[in-house]
Amino acid sequence: MSSITTNLASKTLKRRLLPFTPKPITIISRSSSSSETQTQKLERIADVLLDLTKIERHDYAILFRHKMGLGRYGPAVSGAILSGPAAPGSASGDVKTAAAAEKTAFDIKLEKFDAAAKIKVIKEVRTFTDLGLKEAKDLVEKVPVVLKKGLTKEEAGPIIEKLKALGATVVLE
Repeated sequence: MSSITTNLASKTLKRRLLPFTPKPITIISRSSSSSETQTQKLERIADVLLDLTKIERHDYAILFRHKMGLGRYGPAVSGAILSGPAAPGSASGDVKTAAAAEKTAFDIKLEKFDAAAKIKVIKEVRTFTDLGLKEAKDLVEKVPVVLKKGLTKEEAGPIIEKLKALGATVVLE
């Protein structure tokens, strides 16, 4: 995905820059910048950026994000990398248990049910969902299926107990 974004950004940048002749920007080599303090260098860069036209500033922003490895919506890295380095001695099991402990929204998944109790299961599904008879029947027949999403453990507990009492196998995910 990031290569597609990179290619699109480069193509867009080239299309925009071709009809225009950019202003020449003088670049000071590192050897001559040693006499220039950090503050003076930043002020000089800010002055050059302020002298750019609106289109040139936009093109510069695209080029800068491209050079920094950023896409349109931020860095193209996974959440595990963004969370920072792991503490020495920590295991991946610790991360999984921490994520499970923080989980507050659960899904009720119907794994299977007793064929003799199919009608009772459909009626029970209708009580905690806003489905009609046909929709509830179709949902129950698609086993394994998620019946309800985003519930707390307290809300899901009574529903799971009722379905298990009817002979259904229900899992809290």
